[in-house]
Amino acid sequence: MNKDLTVGEPEKVLWKFCLPLFGSIVFQQLYNIADSLVAGKFIGENALAAVGNSYEITLIFIAFAFGCNMGCSVIVSQFFGAKKFSKMKTAVSTACIASAVLCAALMAGGILGCDALLRGINTPQEVFADSKLYLDIYIWSLPFVFFYNIATGIFSALGDSKTPFIFLAISSTANIGMDILFVTALNMGVAGVAWATFLCQGVSCVLAVLALFRTLSRMEAEERPRLFSRRILVNLVKIALPSTLQQCFVSVGNIMIQSIINGFGTSAIAGYAAAIKFNNFAVTSFTTMGNGMSNFTAQNLGARRCDRVREGYRGCLKMMALIATAFAAVYVLLGDQVIRLFLNGENTQALSVGKQFLRVVAPFYYAVALKVATDGVLRGAGRMGEFMTDTFIDLALRVVLSFVLSAPLGLQGVWWSWPVSWVVATIAAIVFYRQNRWAKLEPGDA
Repeated sequence: MNKDLTVGEPEKVLWKFCLPLFGSIVFQQLYNIADSLVAGKFIGENALAAVGNSYEITLIFIAFAFGCNMGCSVIVSQFFGAKKFSKMKTAVSTACIASAVLCAALMAGGILGCDALLRGINTPQEVFADSKLYLDIYIWSLPFVFFYNIATGIFSALGDSKTPFIFLAISSTANIGMDILFVTALNMGVAGVAWATFLCQGVSCVLAVLALFRTLSRMEAEERPRLFSRRILVNLVKIALPSTLQQCFVSVGNIMIQSIINGFGTSAIAGYAAAIKFNNFAVTSFTTMGNGMSNFTAQNLGARRCDRVREGYRGCLKMMALIATAFAAVYVLLGDQVIRLFLNGENTQALSVGKQFLRVVAPFYYAVALKVATDGVLRGAGRMGEFMTDTFIDLALRVVLSFVLSAPLGLQGVWWSWPVSWVVATIAAIVFYRQNRWAKLEPGDA
């Protein structure tokens, strides 16, 4: 069901809109966690290290899909809030065409370049073959990744966060079962983990796209929409490119950090692979709430309701604080049990590495939550310069500190680069928000 986010009590409207988004990200993260969990439990430490090592590279591809999601979502939200349905439909078709071309280019680049990427991050020889196998299969699933992200971005722009949640819940649950089936019953190893994800992503993508076409067909436009618009494409790129670059910067930074960790051996890679999945679960949950704040901001600025944006922002911060408290409590108090989920034996080094990482970073999730909520307002208003700046501060500082501190402090130095960079970037985001330039968006053709 489509929902106009420009009416109703802002905080309640935002909560109702964002809670299904949070549920969606829980199931989305089950894809990644299930892959690593099954690999570590049923195949072994090297398989867990291989999947974790490849995961950082897959995030580069996901960055482009996420950029398409955000670009389409923000522009469609603005047209939907301004009741310009013909232009809204043109934005949808323009985004689909542009994304298809981009996806094809990335697939070609991935097929030709993943081997070099794996060697570039110092992938240990004992996990290289499985890492490459996982990546090769993942690359062929990119069309599903892209068009699922576009569909869910449009649903969110229309105020419908429940439909993609239902599809994702079904496919993610199926993915866990298929992971176990392919690995234990069919003995497919790492390939089984990759193919299970491929198939389930395909199902969720097809269902989401079909549901989207059905929803759009019921919306009457004031005039016949065009199939493609260069002007709208430019506006999409203005939003999508910074979001893509932001995610790419983060992914490249994580790959550089992964190269440092790879130098500490397979056990360190395995422990980090387990811990980073749980950390990404928390951070991605915040990011998804931030995306909801972007849609809320875009619709209300499209309707010229800045007052509602401020009220919604306060409500978003309350949600973020609750989520941060839950993750921090579990990771700090139960870090040992959490990491053991991924290990099939008593590998004390891998366990120690993973537990240590979570206990360093988890208390600082409040800073991440505050930054991401603030970024949601900036991005929804099209203030991509400020958004990119505080994101680049976060990434650059984290990478630099990882290299500088790893020599004297070892892995502890790498872990502390996360909290320091988060705090500094959060301060920058708050400064940008308080400057109030985000409230000057001209709606409609943004």
